[in-house]
Amino acid sequence: MKILKYLFFLLLIAIIAGAIYIATKDGNYQVEESAVIAAPVSVVFNEVNNFKNWENWGPWMDDSDDMIITYSDTLSGEGANYSWKSEEMGDGKIRTQKVIPNSSIDQKITFITPYGTSKSDVYWNFEEIEEGTKVTWGMKGKQSFMEKLAFSFKDSSFTEMMRPMFTEGLDKLNTVTINKMDVHSINVDGITQFGGGFYMYTTTATKIGQIQVKMQQMFTEVSNYMESNNIPKIGNPFVLYNKWDEENGTAIYSTGIFTESLVITPADSNVLNGMMPMQKVLKVTLKGDYKYLKDAWNEAYKYLNDNALLASEEQASFELYKTNPNDVANPANFITEIYIPLRETQAPEASN
Repeated sequence: MKILKYLFFLLLIAIIAGAIYIATKDGNYQVEESAVIAAPVSVVFNEVNNFKNWENWGPWMDDSDDMIITYSDTLSGEGANYSWKSEEMGDGKIRTQKVIPNSSIDQKITFITPYGTSKSDVYWNFEEIEEGTKVTWGMKGKQSFMEKLAFSFKDSSFTEMMRPMFTEGLDKLNTVTINKMDVHSINVDGITQFGGGFYMYTTTATKIGQIQVKMQQMFTEVSNYMESNNIPKIGNPFVLYNKWDEENGTAIYSTGIFTESLVITPADSNVLNGMMPMQKVLKVTLKGDYKYLKDAWNEAYKYLNDNALLASEEQASFELYKTNPNDVANPANFITEIYIPLRETQAPEASN
């Protein structure tokens, strides 16, 4: 009997010692991962800020076949939340606590486990860098006694278990964001009348590959001239393609902004006043990144060819920009209208 008492006493000491060890073990944890996404900060921020989007890249979404998600009426911003139930993954909920637009998001996540209820702080940081956006996703908190006890018998710590999920989530976030930015459509709107009017413009000649960069500088020059001379702006900016030399890779083009009337400019001014006539045109609309403009032009000329239409030799074709990249960050939402003036006398139809 004495031996049993000693064994029981030793076992009790071991249990107490183990409990003391677990209780004094540091339960604080923090897991954090970062990734660089080639997208504007606002695009990445908006993707993360809306909980509905998490279905597309949340790393746990593919790990459970029985997860049932319930969303609140508010999907983004402060107060947005959703909860989930899953026998495989356990139950839980997450709520957005604080949002600084295009900068950071703070959230509170709750896991309901066999070891009790566990709460953690989730944080997102968004930083504009030369390559696009550096996004950091982290979670921190403190484990309860039961959680520390449970992980004492596991091969990996809580941080080691969560880190691959964060890495996977950021990889998926990158893919989803880039794919969404690449969405585009081209619509041949058909033949219409373009009203024309007076416009302020400046003209230059460059290599075709330099047009996108140079035209931004030219638009700024025209805009600043109009503002400094109190010349009202009407409608959207546009680019007139006066001459396009595909063989030599060069182009002569003008960037313009419409105004309400004739403006007499000084003889030495780089910015001039022009008049676009009312004309019959073929209109094609591109919604999407400017890199698809060539495809849109090809669709336009295919339509001309298929319908025995000829482009005017007197009037220059042009692009009109319905959106401003400074205001619309996501290229998928850029809207560009292509106008090709038509000849009054069209090509004769082929005889049978």
